[in-house]
Amino acid sequence: MPARLETGIDVLDRKLSGGIPAGSLIAVCASPASQAELLLYQLTNTRGTLYITTKRSDQAVRDAIDSTQAPVGSPTVRDIAGSEPLDQANRLIRALPEGANLIIDPVDVLERREDARYTNFLNELQTHMVNTGSIAFLHCLDGGDPPKNRDTTQHMADVVFDLETTTRGSDLVNFLSVPKFRGGQPLTETIKLQLTGEVDIDTSRDIA
Repeated sequence: MPARLETGIDVLDRKLSGGIPAGSLIAVCASPASQAELLLYQLTNTRGTLYITTKRSDQAVRDAIDSTQAPVGSPTVRDIAGSEPLDQANRLIRALPEGANLIIDPVDVLERREDARYTNFLNELQTHMVNTGSIAFLHCLDGGDPPKNRDTTQHMADVVFDLETTTRGSDLVNFLSVPKFRGGQPLTETIKLQLTGEVDIDTSRDIA
């Protein structure tokens, strides 16, 4: 059975029996207007991380990570906002060391490539994650017009994190669900998160 790798978010690791199985692909689905990036930044604190940005510049990502109050690491950040993002991503991923994190933020740019090429990319990514005992987090933006290959991403992913951000009165509320966990147990309950200075469980009580 694959070893479990911690996410660095204590409450989530407890709920997931210690973390995510090594070799997994995780789809992190969230609104582009949410604080999901904070979750991604905190993931860098657990182990060496390659952070591939497909839209923002590498400097913008570094500045955002440096300015957050959350516990973060020192990821290697690379920008692949060129004409052949799949080829650029493949070259970077081949050099990923053992037991590392990979973050692709967002994966939407890759999902808009040809179906066959994108599916082949995910299969090769899965193989490399298994061979290196690493885990990959694919940030999926839940906007108004999802990419044509979003279903492919969620089907190929071993785990799906679904972050829902809603407004209740004057409060902004974040719920994290794990509807898919291949080879394990999906969470039967959502986790109420605080996404302010860092990712933490929200222990406040809801009053009807």
